[in-house]
Amino acid sequence: MFKTEFAEIASGGDYYIFSAKGITSGEDVIFNGLPITIFIGLITVLHLIIIFLYKKRILQIRLLAFTIVLLIGLTGLIIYFLYAGFDKVNVVFKIPTVIPLVAVILDYLAIRAIGKDEALVRSINRIR
Repeated sequence: MFKTEFAEIASGGDYYIFSAKGITSGEDVIFNGLPITIFIGLITVLHLIIIFLYKKRILQIRLLAFTIVLLIGLTGLIIYFLYAGFDKVNVVFKIPTVIPLVAVILDYLAIRAIGKDEALVRSINRIR
């Protein structure tokens, strides 16, 4: 998501590109994309940390729930950036715009699977 375009914006006869760098028109930066870049970086780092916490399943579930909140916030931030500073805007969304929503679904499925694994481990401990 750092390198791809999220959307193309047409407003008042001008043409803008929206990416993680912000909203640009040629070389001119209309909106700085630093908050979006920070969100994407934080979400990426959290997902990498979650992968290596396989022995601490409860912490994994909590971090995944926090990551879901961040992904929903990223989606809201993208929508805010698209419509905040423009009047009568025409937006053409690109495929990377839906990546956070797909990640929310996959994180939810991971939470369910980790929860089932934790329940299995606890049930085995009771049998002993």
